[in-house]
This record gives sequence, structure tokens and C-alpha cells, in this order.
Amino acid sequence: MTAVTDSALSLLGLALRGNNLAVGEEPVADACKARRARLVITAADAAQNSADRARRWAEAGGALSAPVPWDKETLGRALGRGSCAMAALTDRGLAGAVAARLVQADEGLRPSLEPLLHEKKIGRAQRPAAPET
Repeated sequence: MTAVTDSALSLLGLALRGNNLAVGEEPVADACKARRARLVITAADAAQNSADRARRWAEAGGALSAPVPWDKETLGRALGRGSCAMAALTDRGLAGAVAARLVQADEGLRPSLEPLLHEKKIGRAQRPAAPET
């Protein structure tokens, strides 16, 4: 693994501790249905039907989806579980940061993650100024 992908795994752990990560099929489906999911990720060795289901849930919920370079065991270990085939980031900033690192590791993901990368940049630039007191 590279430093970039290690950094992305660390961000996923941070998201989990901050209650900004849905882990597993049912929680991911629920986050997508509630339109809270921002980025749905699937492990490299997830079953094709699971990856397809995650992608459909993401699309239906207005989220982006992407495969990650880790297998289920590596992803699960980073999240304190034995195995994890899918997860959904629910925090926009963390989703953008993970997406940026995934694109750094694999430029082929840029077309599918570009909207999230762009949204992150816009969000900072257009944040309203704090009211004066």
C-alpha cells in the first residue's frame, strides 16, 4: 500500500469514530435511502452483485460510488471488523478528502469522483462569512 491509500484508510477510521461512516449492506442502503450518503465505496474483492447493489443505492440516493484498492479484509481491519465489502461516507468534507486520495492513487477514478472533488472546492470558497458581533 502507498502512503496515499494508507492516508485514505486513516480518514475512513476517523469518519467511523465521528459517526460519519455507514458500514455494511444494510447501513449503506439506509444511508443512501435517507440521502445522507456522499460517497459509497466497495472493496476490490466484493462480490459483483454486492458492488452493483451498492452502486445502484448510491445512484438512487444521489451519492457517488467508487471501488477502493483494498480487499474486504484490509478494509474491515481498518474499521475494526473482520471484513467489510462496502461503506458509505456521510460527511461531505471527509468524502471529498477520501475521494481526493483515491484519485491520487488511481487517476482512472477521476471521471466518476470529479463532482465530489469539485463540490469540496466550491464548498470552501462559497462558505458564508461569519456574522459580525
